Amino acid sequence: MTVLVTGATGRIGVELVPELTARGVTVRPMVRRATGSPGEVVADLDDAASLAVALRGVDVLFLNTPSSARAAEQQIRCADLAVAAGVRRLVLLSQLGAAADSPVRFLRWHAQVEAHVATLPLEVTVLRPNLFVQAVAAAAYGGVLGAPVGDARVSVIDVRDIAAVAAVVLTEDGHVGATYTLTGPAPVTHAELAATLGPEFVDLDPAAFRAMLDGVLPAWQADGLIEDYAHYRRGEAEQVDPAVPTLLGRPARGPEALTLTR
Repeated sequence: MTVLVTGATGRIGVELVPELTARGVTVRPMVRRATGSPGEVVADLDDAASLAVALRGVDVLFLNTPSSARAAEQQIRCADLAVAAGVRRLVLLSQLGAAADSPVRFLRWHAQVEAHVATLPLEVTVLRPNLFVQAVAAAAYGGVLGAPVGDARVSVIDVRDIAAVAAVVLTEDGHVGATYTLTGPAPVTHAELAATLGPEFVDLDPAAFRAMLDGVLPAWQADGLIEDYAHYRRGEAEQVDPAVPTLLGRPARGPEALTLTR
């Protein structure tokens, strides 16, 4: 079995590649620039010809693209090319709450891709993880974690658990047509996360948060992040789902597991 991992140098990809290698499958990490990693292939999500080469001889595709204003277009192109290349199985990384009518643009984009791949002659499994605890930790700056989220609870998930689940559904049977919601073991506030991870939490006004992002992120991404945090603040991401412990046969990691590795 040959598995192509897109986003191989991202948070999930760097955890997924060794998970798959340990399972004895042939892993083909897809990168934009050569890194010298075993088996890697250089391809660009906006270059159909390079994607076709990367997909040649692949049995299973893990589809996860970097944050981009063209993410939905890129994923749909890659999925279509996977069909043309004879790929059998597709595992799509989506997001908790993906819906065509969502006020959050990222959730609408994910829903668009989910709807498209469902029409393709592929064995599709969709993973919908919640907010990454690693992303929260990385957002802290100068010892301060600022976000417009108040005391809303979010069942944040460790990317290592996402990678472990992805390895299971990529290599084992019984997951075709499934959509798995991936969460941590309990919903937590950002203040509780800050207390665990180290920085001080400051609840920001959305306008102040948006102003803070000016010049740091492109406008589309900053506006999308504001929408994401409004989604969290409304309590729409506090659910705890049993998929991670069910698929892995162990509890999901809590935020404290991240601090033990730092």
